[in-house]
Amino acid sequence: MSFTLHRGRTPLLISFPHVGTQIPADQRARYTERALQVEDTDWFLDRLYAFAADLGAGMIVPTQSRYLVDLNRPSENAPMYPGVNNTELCPTRHFTGEPIYLEGQVPDEAEIQRRVALYWRPYHQALQEELARLKGEHGHAVLFDAHSIKSELPWLFDGTLPHMNLGTAHGAACAASLCDQLSAVLAAQERYSHVVNGRFKGGHITRHFGRPSDGVHAVQLEMCWRAYMDEVPARWNDARAAEVTPLLTQLVTTLRDWRPA
Repeated sequence: MSFTLHRGRTPLLISFPHVGTQIPADQRARYTERALQVEDTDWFLDRLYAFAADLGAGMIVPTQSRYLVDLNRPSENAPMYPGVNNTELCPTRHFTGEPIYLEGQVPDEAEIQRRVALYWRPYHQALQEELARLKGEHGHAVLFDAHSIKSELPWLFDGTLPHMNLGTAHGAACAASLCDQLSAVLAAQERYSHVVNGRFKGGHITRHFGRPSDGVHAVQLEMCWRAYMDEVPARWNDARAAEVTPLLTQLVTTLRDWRPA
């Protein structure tokens, strides 16, 4: 299985589409040595949010790297953010713009579709089925798509990102009251900068599964690495992780306890 699903006891499901680090042995020869280090992973997020299981949240955690197939891109490979640099369904570049494949080794359409069938589709099917179960059990479901990223990546965006980047597809993916409550949690603290629907407004998972009119509400949080880890080199930082955990606990608790009007 290319992912692990832990079923929770509340309406909340947390997705971690970019924490996987594995590249299958039969594909590794395609990649540069640098790419095999999978530097654009959402490092340690499942470890950081481990507390959420005790709060009753479900979790779905993939094992494969986004360099194999990006679970947060549409299967037809449409760009997430038109007009700016993007990485694809099967990414060909690092977040710094350099190629991740050796010359002549970029996957062709047949290989892309094989990866979609083997890794992308099962993950999305599991999301769909689990959200349907939660909605049936609780009357609604909340999907929290958890991400992290290096604070400065000029190929993707200008300047330094805020610590916390909340995305709701400009309000289309969740009820306004849920976004308002989450925004209030962020606004009530001063340690971490934040923005709502800024550069990162929610990727494919948030946009596709967030259907407020159908009782499924989705929110993405893109958190900068500097909030919980060292960025260079990329490594876990106990002190930073401990400092940010209370804020993340507030956000997760808000997502869990919110109810539609």
